[in-house]
Amino acid sequence: MKGRIPARFAPILFGGMLSIIMVSIISAVVLVVSQGITPDFAVRWLKSFLSTWPIAFPTVLVIAPLVRKCVVYLTTDS
Repeated sequence: MKGRIPARFAPILFGGMLSIIMVSIISAVVLVVSQGITPDFAVRWLKSFLSTWPIAFPTVLVIAPLVRKCVVYLTTDS
């Protein structure tokens, strides 16, 4: 399975995977804290995920390269 996607798509794949993981966790935590775990939790979580992921994905695509540059600037090889 390794190597099925061309490397030129790596930034988009990274952004997609990172945003899916982050939005999944954060939306679930926010729902649990604000409304608790109820019988319709899965439906409410999915609705929350689907409404926030389209914002998170392009945000990660724009912000990740800037964060990488900041990290390179702030770190040293020594």
